[in-house]
Amino acid sequence: MSERESMPYDVVIVGGGPAGLSAAIRFKQLADEAGKDLSVCILEKGSEIGAHILSGAVIDPKALDELIPNWRDEDCPLAETPVTENHHWILTKKKQFSMPHLMTPGFMHNKGTYTGSLGTLCRWLGERAENMGVEIFPGFAAAEILYNDDGSVKGVATGDMGIARDGSKKSEYEPGLELHAKYTFFAEGARGHLTKQLKPKFALDADCQPQIYGLGIKELWDIDPELHEPGKVIHTQGWPLDEANGGGFLYHQANGQVALGFVTWLNYANPYLSPFEEMQRWKTHPAIKKFLEGGKRVSYGARAINDGGYQSVPKLTFPGGALIGCSAGFVNVPRIKGTHTAMKTGMMAAEAAYEAVIAERESDELTAYQDAYDNSWVKEELRVVRNVLPAVEKYGNVLGTILSGINMWAENFKIKMPFTMKHHPDHESLNRKEHARPIDYPKPDGVISFDRLSSVFLSNTNHEEDQPVHLQLKDPDVPIQSNLPIFDEPAQRYCPAGVYEIVEEGDEKIFQINAQNCVHCKTCDIKDPTQNINWVVPEGGGGPNYPNM
Repeated sequence: MSERESMPYDVVIVGGGPAGLSAAIRFKQLADEAGKDLSVCILEKGSEIGAHILSGAVIDPKALDELIPNWRDEDCPLAETPVTENHHWILTKKKQFSMPHLMTPGFMHNKGTYTGSLGTLCRWLGERAENMGVEIFPGFAAAEILYNDDGSVKGVATGDMGIARDGSKKSEYEPGLELHAKYTFFAEGARGHLTKQLKPKFALDADCQPQIYGLGIKELWDIDPELHEPGKVIHTQGWPLDEANGGGFLYHQANGQVALGFVTWLNYANPYLSPFEEMQRWKTHPAIKKFLEGGKRVSYGARAINDGGYQSVPKLTFPGGALIGCSAGFVNVPRIKGTHTAMKTGMMAAEAAYEAVIAERESDELTAYQDAYDNSWVKEELRVVRNVLPAVEKYGNVLGTILSGINMWAENFKIKMPFTMKHHPDHESLNRKEHARPIDYPKPDGVISFDRLSSVFLSNTNHEEDQPVHLQLKDPDVPIQSNLPIFDEPAQRYCPAGVYEIVEEGDEKIFQINAQNCVHCKTCDIKDPTQNINWVVPEGGGGPNYPNM
C-alpha cells in the first residue's frame, strides 16, 4: 500500500502559468454561474506563482478580454503599459536599418497590445483564482502520472521531499501527495517532463510534425530615465547571428525598466555556437548598447520556447486529461506571442471539462476541447503563419524573410497557401566538430556583457544540494565517449546557466553537472544530440525565483 496520502478533485492542473490559471478561473466561473460546488487544484513547482515564468513580454489581451472583460478596471498590472511604438530593425555589425511598417501585415503591428511582466500578470491571475476557491499549491512539483486500471489518467503525484543525493531518506523526509482528478490538465510549459511521457503513451504526436524550439535569454535593466520611452517595442533580426536564426527584442516597460532578450532557434548546426554568448554580443551593437549605457542589469533568466506552431500541435486530449498552453505548443512565432493562445486553450479545455463533469463522464476523453480548438481563432492564427519559420530555416535570413513575408501577405488577403512546410528535430541538426568553425566570442566587460555565473546569480536560482540530480544521463559514458569526440560536447555551450562542464582530473576528462545552477530552461533535454539527457523535476520550490520576468 502506498504511504502517500491522496486528495480528490474535479480538475487538477499541473502548472501555474497563464494556461493553467486561465483554465482554473474559467472552470470556476462556469461552476459559480450554475451554483455548482466543484473543486480545482493547481500544482506549481516554483516557490510561488510566477517564480518560474519568463516571457518577453508583449501580450495580446484577446483571451484576457474573454476571460475577465473588465480586467483594465481591476488593478491588473498589464494595463500599466500599452504599446505605443512598434519597430523592426535589421542589424549589421555596426548599423541598423528599420523595416517600414507598411511592409508587414497588420497582425504584426502590435496594435492594442501591452508590454509588462508575465510573471506579475500570473500572480494577479493567481489571486483571482484563489478568491474564487481554486486551491494553489506552490512549491509542489508534479513528478509522476497516475493511471486508472483502464489506462486513463487518474491524476498526478508530487515528488517526495527530503531525499538525499544517494537516494536515502533524510530526517525531514516527507512522501509525495497523490492528487486524483476526474480530469487532469498538463500546463507545464515548453518541453514538459510529464507531457513528454504522455505523447508516446497516447500517440499524441503520431500525426503532427516534430516540435521544435528556440532558447530565449532575457535580462531586465534599469536605464537612464531620459532614454526610457514607456510602450516602445523593438524587435531585431540579423547580426550577430550568421550561423543560426533568431532575433532580439527590447521593450520599454514600466518603472524605468527595459526588458531585453535574444532568441536563438535551436536548429543551429555549429556545435561551437553559444546562445548565451550570442545574446551578450548582441547587446554590444551600437543601436542596443545606447539604451544600456549608464544603466544597471537587475535580473536574468532563460527558457525554451515552442517554435513548431500549427504543424507541430499534437492531439490535445486523451482519456482523463488534456494538454493546454505551451505543453502542446501554441506560440505564434512571427508575432513572438503565445500568452493569449495559451490562455484561450486553457479556457476551451475548462469548458469541455465542466460539461463532462456535470454529465458525470469521469475520465472520458474531452473531444469537445479538441473540436473547440479545431474551430478556434487560435488554430486559424497559427495556420496563417505556419510556413514562416521553416521558410527562414530552409532559405536563410534574407531570402527566407522575403518568402515568409510574401506568404503572410497572401494569407492576410485570404489567399491560402496550398502547402505546409515541415520541421526537423533540433537535436538532429548539429554538424560534427571537424565540419564546424569554432567561434571566438569576446570576453565580457562586466558593464554591458557578462559571464554565465554572475547572470545565474541574478536569477535567484536555488536548489537543495543534497538531493538526487534532476538532470539524468541515460548513459553516463555518452558525454565523454561520444559527444566530446564528435561534437566537442555542446552542452558546455548551449546551456545558458553553466550547468555542464568538461573538467580534467589528471589524464581523465569528467563530464560535470552543476545541477544547482539549472534555471529550468530545458535546452539540454532538447538539444543534446544523442538525447541522453533527461530533465526531471527537482524538489518542489527549487530553481529560479524570478521577481517580475
